[in-house]
Amino acid sequence: MSWYRPQCAEVAPDGDGWRHTGLRIVTLAAGESTSWSTGPFEQVVVPLSGAAELTCDGSPITLHGRPDVFTAVTDLCYVPPGSQVTLGSAAGGRFAVASAFAAAGLPLRYRPASEVPVEVRGAGSATRQVNNLADASSFACQQLIVVEVLTPGGNWSSYPPHKHDEHRPDETELEEIYYFEVARGGAGYQRVYTSGPEREIDVLAEVRSGDVVLVPHGWHGPSMAAPGYDLYYLNVMAGPGDRAWRFRDDPAHAWIRDTWADQPIDPRVPFYGRPA
Repeated sequence: MSWYRPQCAEVAPDGDGWRHTGLRIVTLAAGESTSWSTGPFEQVVVPLSGAAELTCDGSPITLHGRPDVFTAVTDLCYVPPGSQVTLGSAAGGRFAVASAFAAAGLPLRYRPASEVPVEVRGAGSATRQVNNLADASSFACQQLIVVEVLTPGGNWSSYPPHKHDEHRPDETELEEIYYFEVARGGAGYQRVYTSGPEREIDVLAEVRSGDVVLVPHGWHGPSMAAPGYDLYYLNVMAGPGDRAWRFRDDPAHAWIRDTWADQPIDPRVPFYGRPA
């Protein structure tokens, strides 16, 4: 199985090497709409560009969206398993539909952009912005965790390399999808490597807008933004256990985190804040 998938519009569990999470990139022309059933999946719908009207089992939600991922935080919505969904866009746009196997129990919900926590992580050349769209601490889902990361050109993120592929007190077993967009038609790079026996993986991929890297296990990072080309990625995570993002840094590189206390924050970050 290839874990690097260029120009990938859909990822779905295959019951073998990929088991818990999915992602579909929906592109709509002006006035176009599409419908689907969520089946056994809970879903989070995230506008990447443009606005949309979503209807779930007859209940309407307006997603105001944004011009593109580099200019604004977006609103989003949660759609429960067993729902019938229609998504339409008057002016057209692109929308990410993140999914994970889940039990029923949570209702359809809208989250305005003003309620999305925005934070700056790292320092120096590892400074990046994280938009916690549907993280475990601020937005309820059964299994899904959805965040997005913006890294200015020349910086590294998902760094130091880390992993979350074991069930233990300091780590959660989570698959992770990286969906990339790169400013100005540029390229970035993503690394994933083996974290132990039966967790062999070796990915060093040049990524462009629309590319996906899957992380079933293993140390992952850095995500590298080439100078001059800001890098965006959407992370979709879920696993068989707790809905919590507990991770461990690669011991060979964990010391790097301690150096941030003496470095300034890159003034290019944040790219933007959340609206009032």
